[in-house]
Amino acid sequence: MPAVTVRDVVIGFGGEAVHGDLALPPSPPSVVVFAHGSGSSRFSPRNRTVAAVLQRAGLGTLLLDLLTASEERIDDVTCRLRFDIPLLARRLVAAVDWLDGESATAELPVGLFGASTGAAAALRAAAERPARVSAVVSRGGRPDLAGEALARVRAPVLLLVGGLDQEVLRLNRAAADRLTAPWRLVVVPGATHLFAEPGTLEQVSAAARDWFLDPEGTPP
Repeated sequence: MPAVTVRDVVIGFGGEAVHGDLALPPSPPSVVVFAHGSGSSRFSPRNRTVAAVLQRAGLGTLLLDLLTASEERIDDVTCRLRFDIPLLARRLVAAVDWLDGESATAELPVGLFGASTGAAAALRAAAERPARVSAVVSRGGRPDLAGEALARVRAPVLLLVGGLDQEVLRLNRAAADRLTAPWRLVVVPGATHLFAEPGTLEQVSAAARDWFLDPEGTPP
């Protein structure tokens, strides 16, 4: 595994700020920003598992809190902000712009990895920054919540859904029909929404790795 430099980062916007963990192997071909799902954070064990696989492949990663500390306290009570897709997308756009301002990442293509509601935010952010976002991966995502932004996404999109997650699979198929960018839907057999079944998250991680290394390539 290549040596990976990890540092805490703070990304500001409008007088507020969120925290993230930026991990960069030597000479990464791109950096992948993670958008976690409902009620999670940059410490999501599933996203960290995927990020470790990407890092071993030489990709940079940015695991990001999408809510400020005060917003997280509000959301713990109301569960409202975790479904505010426009808000979460604005935070992702701020992260992409922040990467532009960092010497180590300014020239790198940006990938977006979204889980659950974070996938909708990732797709909206990709639509807002078509020149910077080179690939999108959705894990058990709700791309349907991206709304009209689906038609404006230009980056290739990989949709990963558990075979037993029937309602989310239906929503992914409907959302895919609204994409104008290249896309592929991969159904992981025997997996439920969280990919908690043995071996299923490993399949997700490998497919995401291959997509970010070669968008539109053939996942395993």
